[in-house]
Amino acid sequence: MSDARARGRCLCGGIRYAVSGPLRDVVDCHCRRCRRFTGHYLPATAAAVADLDLGDPEGLLRWFWPVPEAGYGFCGRCGSSLFWQSVDTPERWSIAAGALEPPTGLRTTSAWWVSEASDYFDRARVPEHATE
Repeated sequence: MSDARARGRCLCGGIRYAVSGPLRDVVDCHCRRCRRFTGHYLPATAAAVADLDLGDPEGLLRWFWPVPEAGYGFCGRCGSSLFWQSVDTPERWSIAAGALEPPTGLRTTSAWWVSEASDYFDRARVPEHATE
């Protein structure tokens, strides 16, 4: 984990990871599933799984697949929202940006599924290039 581009962890520290390759800029997903998974919306970056060094000596990473095509990875001890995976791109995982140690050097570039955002979300603050 010494040549990491970024590092992250869950709340309890049972899962620690490092990313050695490039990270995508952050996308905020407002879909109902991501809102339920995080309690808000999911700001996520993404990386190649091959560039992810997952430190999980206790085997705490759990996956929940609410639909066959998408899964959510979380810590089995503290419940931290950590990852999202699509069966269409199993070689890449989305990574919850809030679990990364700052400074990340990332920026939020767009929002997805804004039509499913909760009523408390101020849609006027979403970047103009936001997409569904």
